[in-house]
Amino acid sequence: MTDDTAEDLGETLDLREYEATALTQLLTLGRTTAPNLAEATGIPRARIYDVLDTLSNAGYVKEIPGRPKEYEAKHPETILERAVENRRQSFESAREEIDSFRERFVAEFGPVYERASEDVTPTEDLFHVVDVGEPSETETRRLYGSADEEIAVITKSFAYFESVRPAFEAAYDSNVPIRVLLLDPDHLSAENRTAQADVIETLQAGFPDVALRYSEKALPWRGTIVDPSMDYETGEAIMLVEEKDVPLSMRQAAVTENGSFVAGLGRYFELIWEYDSKPVDEDADRSD
Repeated sequence: MTDDTAEDLGETLDLREYEATALTQLLTLGRTTAPNLAEATGIPRARIYDVLDTLSNAGYVKEIPGRPKEYEAKHPETILERAVENRRQSFESAREEIDSFRERFVAEFGPVYERASEDVTPTEDLFHVVDVGEPSETETRRLYGSADEEIAVITKSFAYFESVRPAFEAAYDSNVPIRVLLLDPDHLSAENRTAQADVIETLQAGFPDVALRYSEKALPWRGTIVDPSMDYETGEAIMLVEEKDVPLSMRQAAVTENGSFVAGLGRYFELIWEYDSKPVDEDADRSD
């Protein structure tokens, strides 16, 4: 007999350590007395009779009357069959106990649970993410198409304008007010300044009613906000957080239809537009 054998037997039959040790030893030794089993296993004599009584009541060991009384393990197949029956009886007993409690439990907590469930409003996801590039441009075009009240764009240079131009133009032709907040050219690289100047020229020539301003400070995020409302019930937005060390192809944009979140983004836009931006100078030299 090994300690692992006794441990495995204990886990399988749901026996405590002394019980598993005693049964394993009986299977090995055969018929023996309680004192002899205690000596062979190291189980204290004060505990050995309780251990054997437990095994006997479980049907794993049989008692042989005599002076002294002897104990013998039943055949391993019989032990396992008895273990199955013990588990079945234990399950039936547990089910009866639960069933006896069922009516009172359901009667007490059922109505409470149903009232609580009725009072809970399903939560709305704050946003979902899309990859930057074609997926984010697709979402931006969709937002332009859904706008009824206004479109607010926060961008560094609006370099992606041509990819969203048809939807932008459709919104413009539908008389949806459009404002574009661009990053001051002083904060841009030479390449981005050139791209920004080209977009500004296109917008001023083809979309004269679009309002254009420069943000005087760097923008922590950029994106598009449509139809924000102070009742926090409507509006949509897509936003991209500035991550200088992450390539654009590895970034993701957040898309939200959460009215409260969109209202907050709209409020941010209004504050920058009103207090921390300046008009785009149509006469400025855009060639640098």
